[in-house]
Amino acid sequence: MTSVLYDTPGPKAKARNWLYSAIFLVVLGLALWWILSTMADKNQLDADKWTPFVTDGEIWSTWLIPGMLETLKAGLIAMVIALPLGALLGIGRLSDHRWVRVPVGAFVEFFRAVPVLMLMLFGSALYVRFSDVSSELRPLYAVVTGLVLYNAAVIAEIVRAGVLSLPSGQTDAAKAIGMRKGQTMVHVLIPQAVTAMLPALVSQLVVILKDTALGGSLLALPELLSMARQISANYSNTIASLVVIALLFIAINFALTTSASALEGRLRKSKKSTGATVDITKVMDAGMGSGADSPRA
Repeated sequence: MTSVLYDTPGPKAKARNWLYSAIFLVVLGLALWWILSTMADKNQLDADKWTPFVTDGEIWSTWLIPGMLETLKAGLIAMVIALPLGALLGIGRLSDHRWVRVPVGAFVEFFRAVPVLMLMLFGSALYVRFSDVSSELRPLYAVVTGLVLYNAAVIAEIVRAGVLSLPSGQTDAAKAIGMRKGQTMVHVLIPQAVTAMLPALVSQLVVILKDTALGGSLLALPELLSMARQISANYSNTIASLVVIALLFIAINFALTTSASALEGRLRKSKKSTGATVDITKVMDAGMGSGADSPRA
């Protein structure tokens, strides 16, 4: 039996797939056994390194919860600024006016190409030299500045790709009923493109939260990952601290993606979607000239 996408595997293919799966599980089990045995040899599985996270509330009240709140604060501030800025830049890249399209394109391409850590360091140096921001707030300002500049540029490409994923008939229909270009973008294209953009946008929001850890590493932002050094210095449990902090990051990002998936489902049911999605890898690889024949705002 053959499907549209692939041939249904026969008995030999099924047996081969089962064999490959069994081999993979054996290799995975051996790898886990080696990791755990190595940790046990280094006394990293001792109860005194793990039980403080259950029995000692000071770890949570002094380090983990404040670090998690700092991570969320930096991430949420960056999201609130980067999302609308990225949307405006994305619409600007679709403009008919060259004097809008070219500078916006240069801005987007420049900040997409610069590493986000470099933007954070550059922002910190600027705040030191040209502003009166206190030393306590400077790491937060620098991290948010770097995250906003980089992620706004990426979000701009996501918005542009989302609009370009729509059938050209949407624009033609809007023109046929007399809509201006700005009205077409705001009332026709953007509402339908939201669901196509949402998976890529959620991926980028997760990146924003994770990249706050860069500020903790080099700019002394007291975010979640930086608390591992404080905890391990007091309890001598570096591995356990990193594992717990990784689980907290997973929980935060899982909550974000779950909420976004529920929102995407509602939007698709509201009949404002074309069913298309934006591939984040294509967005990251897109060049400035790829939107030459796109619908303009």
